[in-house]
Amino acid sequence: MRKGLLAGAAALALVVTGCAGGTTSGRPVAAGPVSAAGPGAEPSAAPRAAPPATITIAAVGDILMGNAPDKLPPNNGRGFFDRVAEPLRADLTMGNLETPLSEPTGHSKCPPPATPAPGAPTRASTGCYAFRMPPSYANVLRDGGFHVLTLANNHTNDAGPTGLRNTRAALAAAGLKPSGGPGEITLYEAKGIKVAVLGFGPYSWMQRVTDIPAAVELVRDAQAQADVVVVNMHAGGEGSDRQHVRPGTETFLGENRGDPIKFARAVVDAGADLVVGHSPHVLRGMEFYRGRLIAYSMGNFAGYRVLNASFPMGVGGVLRATLAKDGSWVSGTLVPTAMVDGGFPAVDPKQRALTLVRDLSAADLPSSAVEVAPDGTLTP
Repeated sequence: MRKGLLAGAAALALVVTGCAGGTTSGRPVAAGPVSAAGPGAEPSAAPRAAPPATITIAAVGDILMGNAPDKLPPNNGRGFFDRVAEPLRADLTMGNLETPLSEPTGHSKCPPPATPAPGAPTRASTGCYAFRMPPSYANVLRDGGFHVLTLANNHTNDAGPTGLRNTRAALAAAGLKPSGGPGEITLYEAKGIKVAVLGFGPYSWMQRVTDIPAAVELVRDAQAQADVVVVNMHAGGEGSDRQHVRPGTETFLGENRGDPIKFARAVVDAGADLVVGHSPHVLRGMEFYRGRLIAYSMGNFAGYRVLNASFPMGVGGVLRATLAKDGSWVSGTLVPTAMVDGGFPAVDPKQRALTLVRDLSAADLPSSAVEVAPDGTLTP
């Protein structure tokens, strides 16, 4: 049963048992306060009800602040997120961290390029990409406004298991919370509202996006521990030709990258209140399913000297969703962003994300597409 129905039932029970002149457990219930001023006195004004509790969540897609040792931003990353400080300011801000935060571990993910035969052309790349940033960049994320970082993606293990452990330690030392490990439920509380953040991806070092029955069980476990459940999914193929979300399983480089639509709707059925996607490195459409927002891919947010900044891969956004304590939708906006000056995130004056998400949603999810207003407001 949805949390909203339970809350409504509780409210009804309160009205029934609190009627004037009734009884509760056999005890008389007072008929209401009597004015001390006597008959004919003006009744005192009823106290105003407190506004319902809400929480605003800011969510972005892929974050790469560079690559050690020779592709690091100036000033040790200080001010890296300054151009998006306002849209990132929220009760809970989260993103997909696509890199380990670790000193070198000796782990080699990518094989060395083959030595070409005499006279044969050299290969510019092996097609394998491995990333790593110094642990101190956890502080850059904290200073940028982040609270929770999902590690359920294909790059957080680039420095091996030791690098992944170091990443978690670096985030914890900066006061940040990781999410996305097998069976992991990351709890975060703000304004008296408990939020459970879950991360899913297609690899063994994370909760698998390809195992929907297990995902459903984890969401139900999270729902029992929190008021609001947020799911991050690393699902779908990659590249500028992967903007459309379609029913069915997606593959990339021979890997099963999950069925984004089936997965997202299944976790909402299980109790998730917001689903945020990443992996394709481009924006995808959004839909409202059973009153809950599903953003199928938030695209690239930051990629200093390592991600393609040309359109459409250089365009992303900040999703801002305000939810009630029961997880129901209150309001939301999409703030359009773009990677500039080599890959820094900035608000996009051309607002290209708004047009992209509006058109992709209408094309791919016609019966449930989100409405995107010219100012970025999102409505069912």
